Order: sequence, then structure tokens, then C-alpha cells
Amino acid sequence: MINRRNFLKQAGMLGAGTLVLPGAAKAFFAAPPHALGVQLFTLFNTIDADVAGSLAKLKAIGYTEIESAFSKKPNYYGMSPKEFAALCKSHGLSWRSHHVLGAPFKLPPGTKMPLDAQGKPLKITGLKNLKEDMQELVDQAAEGGIQYLVCANIPTASMAELHDAQEILHRTGEACKKAKLQLCYHNHDMEFVQVEGKLPYDMLLEVDASLLKMELDLAWATYAKVNVPELFKAHPGRFPLLHVKDIKADKTLEPVGEGMVPFKTIFAHAATGGVKHYFVEHDMPADAYASLSTSYKNLRAMGI
Repeated sequence: MINRRNFLKQAGMLGAGTLVLPGAAKAFFAAPPHALGVQLFTLFNTIDADVAGSLAKLKAIGYTEIESAFSKKPNYYGMSPKEFAALCKSHGLSWRSHHVLGAPFKLPPGTKMPLDAQGKPLKITGLKNLKEDMQELVDQAAEGGIQYLVCANIPTASMAELHDAQEILHRTGEACKKAKLQLCYHNHDMEFVQVEGKLPYDMLLEVDASLLKMELDLAWATYAKVNVPELFKAHPGRFPLLHVKDIKADKTLEPVGEGMVPFKTIFAHAATGGVKHYFVEHDMPADAYASLSTSYKNLRAMGI
């Protein structure tokens, strides 16, 4: 099964409160400690057939926040930003964030495009990127009323690509700031592979912290052997968003709690990192709702 990191590279070419009765000494009911969200790429193979029904199922599981991504339809699942925002609100979901591609990737000759669940080549309509379409993407996100625009992936395989990435992210961060958005960067494991003696992730962190914050993907960071609490300590407040994803040593992605990510240890240091939003993601699993249900249950059992 294709994972999100490879898909992005290939496609780039183309709440209840606490109830207290008068005089009662303690609450009878308490809200969960954190709102939990979903990165909609988890539903990539199915969401376009029934966007409203998909959102309703996420709400029924218990999720209350949404992070969108591109789909097989143009714009936001075939809708304008305002239309999608209204649909999320009608289902009691808060639309917080949206993923876009940073720049096109150059693939080796002979690389095949990804296939959908029926074995047919994926068709993406109007996929844009920050290098070529920055202002349009920023304006659309602002129109939707979200808080965060996230660069989902950007080429980092050479020093030239890294310098280009820094410039793109700086320029986009300035545009986001004017539009009252916060730009973030989402990692895979490739940003933790040295290029000419330097870590790409460290170079991305060199971009002005007021213009670029980070969405840490916990599965890929763990696979790359990143000490996440130490990363939070080195860059406090830089990580408002988390991708809560699990992975095994063989790179198989799993529902949260069924892989090797040390979630409890990481979550204990979330305040240092400045974490505000938790988005569960599982790259196109065989049964997305079963995976998301398991992840939700396991997270609540962890006290999240």
C-alpha cells in the first residue's frame, strides 16, 4: 500500500464542558482533556464519494477537529473554502488546518504513478504548490477561516533544494502572516537524513520562528530515531500541531497504540513543544474508520 510520503512525491509532479450542580463539591461529568482531530488524507480513497457522510462518521467516533488535504476533486473536496467550512460546522467539527504541497518533486525515470484502491492510476485535479501558486493557496485558506496552512512536503534531497525550501517557506510565512494564518511544516523521515553534513530539519527550523512553526509527524520522527522531548526542549513553543500516527520498525503504519511510537512520553512534554492540536492520521488504511476508532479509543485510554 502506498504511504502518504510517497504519494505526495508522486502527486507533486502533477465539546462538552464540566457539569456541576449547585452546592456540589465535584463534577459529575468531565470533558476529555484534549480535542482530537483527523487528517482527512486518512480517507483519501473514499471521502470524495460522500464528504458529508464521511464527516458525520468522524464525529460519531468522537473526533471534533479536522485537518484537510487535497483530494481527487478540485479545491476542497469539490467545494469552495466557505462551503467546506460550513459543512464542517454543520457536523459540529472545527476545521483548523489545511495541507498543501511545497514544490514539485522530480521522480526518477520510469517511476510509476500511484494506483487507487481499484488499481487504477490516481487522478488529481488542479493540484497546486507553494512554489508556483503560493498566494492563491494562502488566499483560499484565509477564505475558509482556518488557523493553519501546512506545507505537507517539500524537496530536501540536496543543498540547492534546501535553500529553495527555506526561501519558499519564508515567503509563504510572510504571506500567511498578512492573511492572519500560521504557516507550519509537516515532516516525513527524509528531513532527518543528512545532506552534505546537515540535517534538513535543522535547516527548515532556521526559518524565522514567527513565520514558520512545525507540525511534527510522530510516526516518521520516531522511525528516524528523533528524541521528541529533546526536540521540544530545543525549540519550545514551535510545535502547535501534531500528527498522531503510529509505525512499526518495518515502516508499516498502524492505528495509534499498535506500533512503536512512545506516545505517553511525548505527550508528557507536549506543553514544552507548544502543542495545541492533535490530528490522527493513518495513510489510506484498508478500513479507515476501524483504524480511526482504534486510535481514538487508545488515545483516550492514554488520557489524551
